[in-house]
Amino acid sequence: MSSPVDQRHIDRNIRIHDQVASSYEKTHDEIFNPLEQARLRAALERAKAGMRSAVGSPRALDFGCGSGNLTRHLLALGFEVVAADVSPGFLRLIEERHPAEPVTTYRMDGRSLSGLGDSSFDFVAAYSVLHHVPDYLAAVEEMGRVTRPGGIVYIDHEHSPSYWRGDPAYREFRRGAARFDWRKFLVPHNYYGKLRRLLVDPHYSNEGDIHVWPDDHIEWDEIDRRLGSAGFETLFSEDYLVFRSGYRAEVYEAYRNRCADMRVTAMRRGA
Repeated sequence: MSSPVDQRHIDRNIRIHDQVASSYEKTHDEIFNPLEQARLRAALERAKAGMRSAVGSPRALDFGCGSGNLTRHLLALGFEVVAADVSPGFLRLIEERHPAEPVTTYRMDGRSLSGLGDSSFDFVAAYSVLHHVPDYLAAVEEMGRVTRPGGIVYIDHEHSPSYWRGDPAYREFRRGAARFDWRKFLVPHNYYGKLRRLLVDPHYSNEGDIHVWPDDHIEWDEIDRRLGSAGFETLFSEDYLVFRSGYRAEVYEAYRNRCADMRVTAMRRGA
């Protein structure tokens, strides 16, 4: 049973993402750029290669599908896909974009995957999602529950531990890489967000992010522990420096192997 606070988070995420569904990709250059898309495809291919569950056509769950970033890659890799999200707006977008492909949609409640059976997927993936989920560790356990023996849980694009430790190399990178973006001063909600954080709620986020603060962020060790307790073993876990379109490319190339701000992990369920 979720608390009233949890439900408010869920309701707000639904409302926000319904509003931005059609424009989401235009405002997230840290995801929808060629470098990040190539890295993501390579990581998904690597994780799929470690899969030991599929008989016939493999089945994947895109947990928190959004506008279909993972769905597109999973289809290209030969999966039948269930695209799941709390936002009806995102789910309609998926249905419009993939009318003749092996994709079905599933409306999540923001708490569990109770409508999906145990051990029903070969590949369960979440990309830039867990920080939106009030009880993200329970969500991880649910991801494990619906994964078949030999199947994969893949989690990507959540801040790495080094990001929260305040790595000096990363601070140096940000100072050199980030271009001045005057467009942010033309977004009225940015001013509202700053005032709200200052006067009302220091954890307020314009996009409904929850676990993105120094005192409340994704705990990778606990994710590993919970999936490990469910019989999963780590295939790979890597930290990387995500590319943003506003970065100076030459600075990014100079630092990409010196610091990191994101993590990807793939774990396989034992027999």
